[in-house]
Amino acid sequence: MSIFIDKATRVLVQGITGRDGSFHTKQMIEYGTQIVGGVTPGKGGQKFEDTVPIFNTVADAVKATGADTTVIYVPPPFAADAMMEAAAAGIRLIVCITEGVPVLDMTRVYPFVTEKGSRLLGPNCPGLISPGQSKVGIIPGRICTPGPIGLVSRSGTLTYEVVYQMTRAKMGQTTCVGIGGDPINGTNFIDCLDAFEKDPATRAVVMIGEIGGTDEQEAARFVKKHMTKPVIGFIAGQTAPPGRRMGHAGAIISGSTGTAAEKMQAFEENGIAVAKRPIDVVQLLKHATR
Repeated sequence: MSIFIDKATRVLVQGITGRDGSFHTKQMIEYGTQIVGGVTPGKGGQKFEDTVPIFNTVADAVKATGADTTVIYVPPPFAADAMMEAAAAGIRLIVCITEGVPVLDMTRVYPFVTEKGSRLLGPNCPGLISPGQSKVGIIPGRICTPGPIGLVSRSGTLTYEVVYQMTRAKMGQTTCVGIGGDPINGTNFIDCLDAFEKDPATRAVVMIGEIGGTDEQEAARFVKKHMTKPVIGFIAGQTAPPGRRMGHAGAIISGSTGTAAEKMQAFEENGIAVAKRPIDVVQLLKHATR
């Protein structure tokens, strides 16, 4: 099994005719994802690669295709409207890949999407993949393989690194989820941990965090209180200087809050095995699942 997406997931691509949207749509189709339509205002009636119908609005696309998921590749100034348009059209899962969405925009988007009952992943995230079933976003399918390990990460690049190491060690994945590292995003660590705990095919979970904020500490407390499956943790930014943003907009240490040391301590105190390096995740997984 998997979480959030599977073989039956029907996907729209907002921004399908743009540079990034067209490139990654081809990748998703090649992987076997059900891409049922695209959305580019003004290009309704055309087809992408002579097979995927393009619509002017998400509402039109949902009505014609029965899509339940959308992935967004539109420029930052238009991303907020794209997310809210998808939620208003009844899309179940909204995956926003776009980087650089203003935080002020997200203060409008998050409550609107929540009110509509949609799940938002991102923005500024690599999306998710259920190996062998469906890929929604930009995670390379070739590094993934089906198996019993769930993964949730704030870092896209570290997602790829750890998944590659797991696949090399013949430790496949149920679903790999990149939640993004912006200050305001949709789906968080706890949402994913709860879904993995309820998924009978997931035997263990890898959680990759980074400096900034308190999401990892809150997730650690959730693990201790609610999870029966082993969780392996890694925190990026262990050598980051205080007060300087490191990569993601949310990756900044303020005072003593959000440091790597604080997060790693929270992991250890709540029963999460902590990897000092990404490559150490595999050995900790082997120990936890034997």
